[in-house]
Amino acid sequence: MMDFNQENLFGQIEDLQELSFIERPVRRYLKTPEEIERLTVDEELNDIERAVYLLSSGQDVQRTSVVVNLPNLMRQNTSETIRRVVPKIREVLHVAGVEMQLAAAVSFLTILQEELVSIAAYIHSFLPIILVNLDHRDTVVSNAWLETLLTVINALPKETIRQEILSPLVSKAQLSQTIQSRLASCKILGKVARKFESHIIKRDILPLVKSLCQDVEYEVRSCMCRQLEYIAQGIGVEQTKSAILPELVELARDEGSSVRIAAFDTIVNLLLMFDSDDRTQIIFPLVMMFCEKSFKADETILAPLSHQLGKLCHGLSGNLTDEQHSWFLDFYKKFSTLGLQHENGQSEHMSQFYAADVDAKYVSVRQNCAYNLPAMILFVDPKHFYSELYPTFSTLCHDPETLVRRTVATGFHEVIKLLGSSVHIVHKELIALLQDESLEVLDALLDHLPEILRFIITGGEHVGAESKVHVPDLIPALSVAEQRAATSLKWRIHEKLLLTFSCLPQVISSDQIYYKFLPMMFRIMTTNNVLPVQRASARTLCVFVRYNRKQEQRQEVCGKLIEQLGQGRSCWNRLRFLDTCECIMDLFSKAFFCKYFFLPVLELSNDPVPNVRIKFCYMLPKLKSALKLPADKHLLQQLELCVRKLLCQEKDKDVTAIVRIITLELDRMETNMESFPKRLQEKDLLDHKKEKEENLLLEMEEMEKRGESKSVNEKKILSSFNKDGRKKNKLGRSRSLGGRVAPPKLASDKSTTKLTTTASSSQIAASTKNAVLSFDGTLQSHSTSSGGPSNLPSCSSRFYSANSNEQKTNGSKDTLPKKFNLKSRKSNP
Repeated sequence: MMDFNQENLFGQIEDLQELSFIERPVRRYLKTPEEIERLTVDEELNDIERAVYLLSSGQDVQRTSVVVNLPNLMRQNTSETIRRVVPKIREVLHVAGVEMQLAAAVSFLTILQEELVSIAAYIHSFLPIILVNLDHRDTVVSNAWLETLLTVINALPKETIRQEILSPLVSKAQLSQTIQSRLASCKILGKVARKFESHIIKRDILPLVKSLCQDVEYEVRSCMCRQLEYIAQGIGVEQTKSAILPELVELARDEGSSVRIAAFDTIVNLLLMFDSDDRTQIIFPLVMMFCEKSFKADETILAPLSHQLGKLCHGLSGNLTDEQHSWFLDFYKKFSTLGLQHENGQSEHMSQFYAADVDAKYVSVRQNCAYNLPAMILFVDPKHFYSELYPTFSTLCHDPETLVRRTVATGFHEVIKLLGSSVHIVHKELIALLQDESLEVLDALLDHLPEILRFIITGGEHVGAESKVHVPDLIPALSVAEQRAATSLKWRIHEKLLLTFSCLPQVISSDQIYYKFLPMMFRIMTTNNVLPVQRASARTLCVFVRYNRKQEQRQEVCGKLIEQLGQGRSCWNRLRFLDTCECIMDLFSKAFFCKYFFLPVLELSNDPVPNVRIKFCYMLPKLKSALKLPADKHLLQQLELCVRKLLCQEKDKDVTAIVRIITLELDRMETNMESFPKRLQEKDLLDHKKEKEENLLLEMEEMEKRGESKSVNEKKILSSFNKDGRKKNKLGRSRSLGGRVAPPKLASDKSTTKLTTTASSSQIAASTKNAVLSFDGTLQSHSTSSGGPSNLPSCSSRFYSANSNEQKTNGSKDTLPKKFNLKSRKSNP
């Protein structure tokens, strides 16, 4: 029964009032007829005339649109635009608003960058407008025009810079001018200094520079200080020592913290321009004073100082005594624990003036210490890493702040390359980062994880099966990482991790992958609800199968894919089967795909779900391109029969429409003929190469079965995988030294070796050099196995599982039982 009490009645009245709002008259047009009349332009006007008309009598929005469209007008009719439109824009800009000013700055820059006019025409028509608007009262507008001018200066001839820019700069840099004008003068001086010879800089620019370095406003002094680096590059080493260094020393003692920070950054950037005496007698005492002051009295410079510390130590390392070297190292260690609590209370210096709570600036300092780790390893020498820096490194890896641990993970690959054969020292830290509670840390580690695992497993510089290093808990750590990524909502990290797992054949055995990671990939394919994650697991599973050393296991996985996916009860599983088949076609040879998967794919042409049939139809061109005649003539007939059946019997209109389109594409395709080798194109040569590599795996398996040394063969395979990756593991330019270390690139051997039934093991190893996995988790040369029995095993009684029947192994075990039993799982509908 309905309740008509007072409260419910008032609630119903309010609901009715809200509904009545819908019935209110709504204004049909956003503009009144009068406004539309004012915005209407004669359609017979051409683009130039319309632009002139709108600039003369149009609304602000119309004028702005003309300015935005100026580059297009220049492309259509350059001379008329310069003659009629640009002067109008110059007039309008005097009274224009911020939007039009910003649009004009961008358009003028676009015209220069796309070279729509000559430099002479640009100087005559556009440069005066830029210079006039530099003094705009709005700071945002003036800065926009300044950025445009700084870019334009690169294209201007010296004489134009001297007359149009440098001469007026003398008056604009005076104290009587606004701060905004003087700041612009600083940036312009730094820019033009790169265009002139040293004697001109000394005569015309240095006096202005010194004046601005002594400006009464700290913002101006700081801005000019940051330009001294470019001034020094223009005048050379000798003039820098006599003219720039004294200014830097004075600015480093400035009362403004931003000025001192600018001076410190500039000194670090100019270290290479100072000789040994200057570094020892001037720079080091100055830096030492600067560092001590940051601890005792000036917290504002902690973060900038810690950011430059690695570069500073590396630059001064050749001029330091043992005592000074130890002083810098101790200073770095103090920075790396700044803001942290210790068991015996707070660390030295911290107890004096720092609160117990972790402050954001202290987190930033420790993050910078993590960033500088590679540079500090070079500073102490990698040989002394364990005694000098390992405790600090371990502390940063376990820092309570995610940002710090993430920064360590980002540079972890640089650390292990520096350590070389001593890489085993950081095994525990790698395991900790892989199992970190924050997925941001894992995400940062994934960028270089293939490279890291290779170094960790092979011990740095040693390559080969006999040199593999035991890493406890590596496989469990990778499993934990996958589980945490899977249970989170960050599916992109999960996808990235699964694609990264495709590097595992380089670093662990086939049996470990078969019993630990193949079940994981299959579980994700059949249970995960995120399509990119499913596809990533499918691709990685295909890579695992490709590099599996045992034909029996390869066939078992193929049979399980067909049984549980291709013939599964769930349409989603059948769709994933088609996705997996596309990966197989990319990674394996055509012969392998046709032997195991061609007919199971064709069976899906009769699938009861239209979406499955649609996806099958889209695969038809790939299926036809996988055939080789005359060997695959029977498969071609089966394919044509499926297409005719779809054309004649399909009832779903969407599937029918797609089949008709795909049929036309199939008619235009030519099937490769083995009898005409001249027709073999690049893709066919690559497929021929893949097929050879597949046969090589079978040859190696047969050799092992005949009793030949397994370790020798495995050594040859791994050496072929990693031959091009063997390089001196030294850091060329660390991130903390201003550069980025590129991961070693693996290049596949272009030569191919002819395969005979009596191929020797050395020939096999030479040919398998082409089967290389790159460090980013993708294949440089995809290769597979096509030989062996054509009939797949039943697979109805055994496959992978994570239950108690599975053999328990970890990363240290290379020998595993060949088979294990398990009841078959059925796909969920």
